[in-house]
Amino acid sequence: MDILNKDYADTGLQWNLVNTTRILSKEWFDGVAPERCDTSILAQTQLISVVRKILLSSRFSDPAMNPPSISIPSGLLGYATFPIDFKTNPLDDGVVVRYSTLPNGTAAPFNLGRTLTHEVGHWVGLYHTFQGGCESPGDSVDDTPPEASPASGCPVGRNTCPGHGVDPIHNFMDYTDDSCMNGFTKGQATRMKAQLRTYRAVKV
Repeated sequence: MDILNKDYADTGLQWNLVNTTRILSKEWFDGVAPERCDTSILAQTQLISVVRKILLSSRFSDPAMNPPSISIPSGLLGYATFPIDFKTNPLDDGVVVRYSTLPNGTAAPFNLGRTLTHEVGHWVGLYHTFQGGCESPGDSVDDTPPEASPASGCPVGRNTCPGHGVDPIHNFMDYTDDSCMNGFTKGQATRMKAQLRTYRAVKV
């Protein structure tokens, strides 16, 4: 939570830890994944549904974001739903992250907690910085330079869309190492709040 609030400090959004619930299920821990196969989709739906029922029974009003920390398939660090999908499928709404990406986890160089920051970014309506490549509208945010493809590592000076400025490799919505990421843009903060107001009825 400290990392999440530090990363979102300049956006005007703040996150509060209300409670921690532990669900012991090897099937869910190992089998949850988005759109991989019928079994993983079923496990995903069951997990998020149970988590949201727990939140509602705790008098936690919608929208509530409570990220399960699980194993998930190799190569996948986390995933999330978008605000626009909330109304049509509220029981599947949420964020999932690989447990080893949390601070001091074993998923180096992705173990400083930035996977949660990134996935929560989707949950509040942000696309990847490389959305649409060099073509407009890209990620639908004016002050993030377009990027042709995901960046990895920390390639300072990378420029995949000449004429638009260097790639936003330090942005939380790219795919660089956790230690390389350090912020959102003002435009992204504006989009987050607009998406939360429009689709989740959050007054921000």
